[in-house]
Amino acid sequence: MGDYDEDTAFLGQTGPYFWSTFFLLNAVYISTGFNGLYIVFVGATPKHHCLIPDVNLTEEWRKAIIPSKVVDGEEELSKCSRYRLDEVRNLSAQGFVPGRDVNLTELGQEGCLDGWSYSRDIYQSTIVTEWDLVCDEEWKVPFASSTLFVGYLFGSLISGQLSDRFGRKKVLFISLAAQCVSVLLQSFSHSWTMFCIIFLFVGASQISLYISAFVLGTEVLSKSMRVLFTTLGAFLFYCIGYMTLPWIAYGVRQWRTLLAILSSVAVVYIPLWWFIPESPRWLLSQGRVEEAEAILRDAARKNKVEAPPVIFKESELEAFPLTKKYTMLDILKSSNIRCITLMSLLLWMAINIGYFGLSLNTSNLSGSPFMNCFLSATSEVPAYIVSTWLLHKCPRRALLSSFLIIGGGVLLLIQFIPDTLQYVSLAMEMTGKFGFTMAFSVVYIYTAEIYPTVLRNVGIGMCSSAARIGSITAPYVIYLGSYNKFLPYILMGSLTIGSSVVNLFLPETLNKDLPETVEQMQECRGYVHLQQSVTEFFPTLCRGPKKKAYNLEKCGRRNPSVLREVKF
Repeated sequence: MGDYDEDTAFLGQTGPYFWSTFFLLNAVYISTGFNGLYIVFVGATPKHHCLIPDVNLTEEWRKAIIPSKVVDGEEELSKCSRYRLDEVRNLSAQGFVPGRDVNLTELGQEGCLDGWSYSRDIYQSTIVTEWDLVCDEEWKVPFASSTLFVGYLFGSLISGQLSDRFGRKKVLFISLAAQCVSVLLQSFSHSWTMFCIIFLFVGASQISLYISAFVLGTEVLSKSMRVLFTTLGAFLFYCIGYMTLPWIAYGVRQWRTLLAILSSVAVVYIPLWWFIPESPRWLLSQGRVEEAEAILRDAARKNKVEAPPVIFKESELEAFPLTKKYTMLDILKSSNIRCITLMSLLLWMAINIGYFGLSLNTSNLSGSPFMNCFLSATSEVPAYIVSTWLLHKCPRRALLSSFLIIGGGVLLLIQFIPDTLQYVSLAMEMTGKFGFTMAFSVVYIYTAEIYPTVLRNVGIGMCSSAARIGSITAPYVIYLGSYNKFLPYILMGSLTIGSSVVNLFLPETLNKDLPETVEQMQECRGYVHLQQSVTEFFPTLCRGPKKKAYNLEKCGRRNPSVLREVKF
């Protein structure tokens, strides 16, 4: 295949065709925004205590039957125990007054044998209140959250293969339909197990939708609009859906109804089938030249330009000779690339733990969970805008480390904020989310620039898998807050600060040509200095076969700037 961008240059860089496709594809991301984190409200845990059955007790004993204990310096009612009902009933019948005639600490305690009583001040129902996912069953809430991210992992592994075989457009709309049906079926779950199983399909369909729309946009849009779409458009429209979610949840406090409403929104996307085109690049790769040309001629008509009589010459459609296909084993062969990949995996994992951890934690913050979720989503908008602007001017390594230090540093400081200054803690958590979001947007581009073309897809795929492991872990990190409310912040903050140090060993990529081959990556981008530096810290992981001496003169002839920037 010839140069597609040159063959389609007659369409221009902007126009009605590109702008309509840009907004229609971005509109799809709105649905991923409010379907991605509804577990924040569906899996929320209201205030609760043991249910007191309707037995003959005085009002004093009904108030005193729930023990109180000190948690994080504050006294609160026990959530998982009560004084033995038979003892309390006998004392009440004898006319004893709790605290005056009876020392409550001497009474025996028992679990919540009759279930729990839940506060309905905020939520009418959640999966927690319906299936009593508290106390000994509390672990099931973070497990349910993790099933979504396990679905992400499976979906990201298969969506690319499906779209390569059946087409970008078909997989996009099949994923959209699968997401709608999965969320709707989830609203009819009759057990926690069924809820988790369906949540796997929700996650798989959602990430498949995200990836297929992303790939379709990069292949259909012009060069200039492609950059806007991949660096800002998709993220901002995701934020619109994310910011919409808390207000839908505010109006609908029952989890089954909320899911039914969220699934029904997909209906508005049905007409988009007739407006979003298939990728001409993919059609060409399948030998369907006439269909590709038909789409491009329709695009020329919408852009009010004239298409050439022959868009793709027959000589240009001849396949190139087969080239070597690279796999994960090629990454492991080179000590330099092996070290780079290891550090990249740690970065992606730490960033995802922090990002999704803070996103899932909004329902646990003081104040309104709906407003907290909205603020968390709103903080992402300036983060994406600022990071996109800075990426054009600032070194990637310093930029990413700065964002990680901001995100992790404020989380470590939260533990020192007095309980009387809850708004300060909330502001610091939103600042942390701001830092993680900027790091999230930078690490995608940074990783793509580090790997050579022949390994870029494999490298990013491995990093994406590490990101899924991080997101699967995030709910359990937040779950640690049930033991100590500062423990999740300390863990996420420490992990992030550590990853910012690891990031300093990665090579700089600003204003550097993207490497095409493994040899270019190792020869001309300061990787020799990287190997020497990292080997001192990771001697076992980075040990490999003896390499040839670094040919600085040869590299300098190809890229003179390397003579000055060998230590990036």
